[in-house]
Amino acid sequence: MMLLHDNADLEMRTRILAAAERLFRDIGYLKTTVADIARALKMSPANVYRFFDSKKAIYEGVARRLMGEVEVEIAAIAAKSTPPAARLRELLVTISRMNTERFVGDAKIHEMVSIAMEESWGVCDVYKEHMVTAVAKVIGDGVAAGVFKADNVALTAKVSCTAMMRFFHPQLIEQCVDDTEPNLDQMIDFVLASLGTRTD
Repeated sequence: MMLLHDNADLEMRTRILAAAERLFRDIGYLKTTVADIARALKMSPANVYRFFDSKKAIYEGVARRLMGEVEVEIAAIAAKSTPPAARLRELLVTISRMNTERFVGDAKIHEMVSIAMEESWGVCDVYKEHMVTAVAKVIGDGVAAGVFKADNVALTAKVSCTAMMRFFHPQLIEQCVDDTEPNLDQMIDFVLASLGTRTD
């Protein structure tokens, strides 16, 4: 009985987040209210608050869903058995591409994610940790295979992600859209070279 109750609650939370995301895309993150979300689901705001204790919690839930899609993809890449240099390139390209598709191409969603990052929401911190962890996994594999050089894998992963920030952070991606150099491949070449990998 408890399992059925839990499944019903999970289903309702998922419906609320899906409705919220649709409204964020239609009218914008800042303009959307809990009343709007409740109206879209034909329920009362009080019922929405049964599942999310605040408006911010709903916004964080939507952001977590979007970021979770990227996390699943990059974890799968990090777990591959392909050569570390090729895998790291695929990983960095995928993070940049998926961040651009999810958080930059849609102005309304970009607004939401930008505010989330400015307010340092916990979901953004978790997202960054997942990116660094995936990069560290590949770098660690490369060190073990003797193709990468890194005395401190965790720190090297953080430095590598910082170097790629221009292609990872939604606001920087948008602000630098007209910058032709360094391009994504050039920055990845730089990261690989810093690990002792020849890119020519």
